[in-house]
Parts: sequence; C-alpha cells; structure tokens
Amino acid sequence: MLGDSLSAAYGLRVEQGWVALLQKRLESQGYGYRVVNASVSGETSDGGLQRLPRALDLHKPAIVILELGANDALRGLPLNRTQANLQRMVRQAKRTGAQVVLLGMRIPPNYGPKYTAQFHNMYRDLAKAEKLRLVPFFLEQVALRDDLMQPDGLHPNGTAQPILLDTLWPELRPVLGKNK
Repeated sequence: MLGDSLSAAYGLRVEQGWVALLQKRLESQGYGYRVVNASVSGETSDGGLQRLPRALDLHKPAIVILELGANDALRGLPLNRTQANLQRMVRQAKRTGAQVVLLGMRIPPNYGPKYTAQFHNMYRDLAKAEKLRLVPFFLEQVALRDDLMQPDGLHPNGTAQPILLDTLWPELRPVLGKNK
C-alpha cells in the first residue's frame, strides 16, 4: 500500500485504519498476503516515486495499491507531472511482476472546473492506458458525510474506515486470486 494520509490512518490509531482492516479481512478469508503499509501523511506523487523503488525491492509485493495524487492537487501542482509520476510508479511496480490497483480521488471545485475535471479524469485515463483495476473515487461513500469525516473535513474518521475498505474490495478481490 503506497499512499498518503488517507491510507496512513491519519488522526486514528493505526489498527483502526482501512489498511489494517484489509489485513484482517485477508486473514479471515484465508488469503496468505501480508499487507505492508508504506503510506505517509502529506505524501505527493513526487515523494511516492522516490520511495517506491526501495519498497518494491524490500517487500517484493504481488499487489501494489496506489493511492496518491490528492496532495499534489491540493498544492496546485501541474497535473501532467502528477500523471507522469503515477504512470512511472505503475510501470515500476508492473516491471517487478506486481499487479496494481489504483485508487482515484476528487478534489474540491475551488480549483476551477477544468483542473477539477482533469484531475479526476487523470486516474481513469491512467487506468485505461495501463490496464489497471480502478476505484474512481476512493472517498465516494464518505466524503460528503460529516458523520464519517474528522473535524478537518478532509480525513475519514474511524467509522468510515470499513466503508473505505468495502469501496476498494470489489476492485481488489479479482487480483487476489484463489484463497491460499
């Protein structure tokens, strides 16, 4: 798992986060995977691109779940750079034999309709070009619900974490293969 604060359990105990819940679900369903959470709060695609080669070498993952780009957009970074970084990460992971699942994001409309739409479409376009499983908007079920968000309005709370896992599961399940 390579992501930002949404996957690093920001504001929560690590065991409350959706990534820890993923490990529990995999174990309970008989999958022999070990989940490594290489997510860092505040991470951008630049940082992920720098950290990924070491993580791939160290952990040799069968599957890489990639959840980055939101912090790039919140900083107003050029989308072509973000997309290029994400594509390079996808290709690096695929070269090691890992399958990639991409978690897409949306951003608030205050960046303008063109940038907002281009940002959202960036994930779809990358998934299509690289033949990836895609969750179009990872926060789809929680983003507009105050009862599922922390007071900052950006990060899902503990109650939202199982919902995030359920949002990912339909796209992750097909790449898991048979229960080991």
